[in-house]
Amino acid sequence: MALLKVSISVGGYDRSGMGAVAEFVKAAESMGVDCAWSAEAWGQDAATSLAYLAARTSRIRLGTGIMQISARVPSMTAMTALSLHSLSGGRFILGLGVSGPQVVEGLQGRDYRKPLTRLKETVDVVRMAFRGEKLKYDGETITLPRPGGEGKAIRLDFPPTEIPIYLATLGPKSLEYTGEAADGWLGTSFSPDHPEAHLAYIRRGAERAGRSLADIHLNAACSVGIGEDVEALIDSRRPGIAFQMGAMGSAQTNFYNEAFQRSGFEDEAKEIQRLWIEGCRDEAAKIVPDAMITEFGAVGTPEMVRKRFETYAAAGVGGVTVRFDPKLDAAGQLAQLEKVMELVG
Repeated sequence: MALLKVSISVGGYDRSGMGAVAEFVKAAESMGVDCAWSAEAWGQDAATSLAYLAARTSRIRLGTGIMQISARVPSMTAMTALSLHSLSGGRFILGLGVSGPQVVEGLQGRDYRKPLTRLKETVDVVRMAFRGEKLKYDGETITLPRPGGEGKAIRLDFPPTEIPIYLATLGPKSLEYTGEAADGWLGTSFSPDHPEAHLAYIRRGAERAGRSLADIHLNAACSVGIGEDVEALIDSRRPGIAFQMGAMGSAQTNFYNEAFQRSGFEDEAKEIQRLWIEGCRDEAAKIVPDAMITEFGAVGTPEMVRKRFETYAAAGVGGVTVRFDPKLDAAGQLAQLEKVMELVG
């Protein structure tokens, strides 16, 4: 098997306690797990947990998966990244994303229009800060310093620093920009059986910038379930797929749903979304076909899961962020992670 790095997610510590999460990450570090990604939606923020984990670990990389660009001004995003880079001894990865209109407009009170423009301009300003330049920028959504005021262009009080920037993108134009500008991609709703639904756009952007797909570290989220009762493992994941199709965005804007459609599940994704929006959530979960689970993760016996990891590697994916059944306790998740590391070793 081609080298496939394994990452974990550390979202939801408000339920289990950050101490328990730290113990899980320390155990993962001892197994050789490459990176721990934090989460940020409408609960915990993406940075605080990583600062804590930086003090409790020594080798595992720590990344924001993702930091919402609308929740902070770009200079604060850069300051936070530089602080975490310093606290972690250079182990930090800055993962950025635009989130969606429900969170951006409903929770943060920001205008969601032109999300890709905002992402591009945020990356521009953050990289200026990393290079140690004065922050002077004139864009469509970002202008520094603010015109007509008393402010001046300011250089952050950090030495020039290289911090990798990974982008969590799903739409075609955003995927192309990832290929043009990012160090890595944080992929979701990705199937190694239908890789071109995402990678064709990343490749196009990379080639336009004089790069290749090999210049971007491709990291995909992967739902993992290892066991002998394959049918039960599949059934347990139907509600999660239904939630993605129906709730991860508005009726008009759901990037997850659209990614499944591009992968050949247009009718299924639309029907699941319709049922979910109409309040028929159990019915929406019941009609999720097996293929929308088995082709977008690694579920089954150890041999089945090993072959799935080989499929991810063959598709050009360099890393997977494994996600286990959230109903599993810490011991259950650690047991699954140990099996994963044996299979990719």
